[in-house]
Amino acid sequence: MRGAKMKREVPDFCLRRRASLGKLLALSASALAPFPAFAQAGAKPDALRVGFQKGAAILVAAKAAGTLEKRMSKAGVSGVSWIEFQFGPPMLEAITARAADLGAVGDTPPIFAQAGGGDIVYVLATGSSQHGIVVQDDSPIRRLEDLRGKRVAFGKGSSAHNVVLKALRLAGLTYQDIRPIYLGPAEATAAFTGRKIDAWVIWDPYYALAEERLGARVIADTGRIPELGSNSFYVANGHFVQRFPDAVRAALDSFVETNRWADTHRDEIAALLAKSTGLDLAIQKRATARAVFDQTAFTDDVLNRQQETADVFFRAGLIPAKVNIRAIVWRG
Repeated sequence: MRGAKMKREVPDFCLRRRASLGKLLALSASALAPFPAFAQAGAKPDALRVGFQKGAAILVAAKAAGTLEKRMSKAGVSGVSWIEFQFGPPMLEAITARAADLGAVGDTPPIFAQAGGGDIVYVLATGSSQHGIVVQDDSPIRRLEDLRGKRVAFGKGSSAHNVVLKALRLAGLTYQDIRPIYLGPAEATAAFTGRKIDAWVIWDPYYALAEERLGARVIADTGRIPELGSNSFYVANGHFVQRFPDAVRAALDSFVETNRWADTHRDEIAALLAKSTGLDLAIQKRATARAVFDQTAFTDDVLNRQQETADVFFRAGLIPAKVNIRAIVWRG
């Protein structure tokens, strides 16, 4: 799909709908710990720096259509810069270091960042990409229990890391029962193709790639086993949010509206992602067909699930400190 076509089909979302996000986030304000705001009256950043991944449908769509730039311009922010990351943990490092202002990640990167003392805040919750646990078609691994003693690849501190822990728990195994191999998506793709790993835990569109092109067989995924799933989040630098809350609200409004558009334009999203990632359109159509395009309030259910995830990582000795998720949730 050509960029010009996107600009005709994606609406220039109206500012009067800004109230929708405020209402959404306010649904559970009473459940949140206070988060201080030190906004400077009328303060606006020179530009908004957005971290994104090539497979992040909403941000890729917003980038292609220029909808975020339009919304930020109306909010008095002169520009938007897009910073690409392969997956979540490096993005959170950049946000913590104030090299990026906000971005969209899975459930686990913010936990690792908070445990490491990173200055981050949760600003919006969304559905998660589908994740799969895949093996070679001729592998003897048939069940989660068969992962015992096997080389399992995933990104350390990524959402796939959480899927691994949940899968092991369902199978009655522990982290010590597998041989974790920490690899980003590109390195894991090569390792899987070269049969240097026994199993791979990965999110879409790389999960769809494994199914469509790499001869992978699925032993479990978040669609068929909901207990493996979780939420994704938009996360921002805490200092940036304190200084420029209006800019953050404007950006989130834009993402919410793009989410709504994407849910009914999956073929267009697939075409955009194919162009962004270089993966075949068939792969992207498989991924977008099962994608969840939504956003949710920070309800007790969402926050409790995220806290439980953080506690599991702490008990497993994978993060250095116990964290309080509610302490860094922004009420908007």
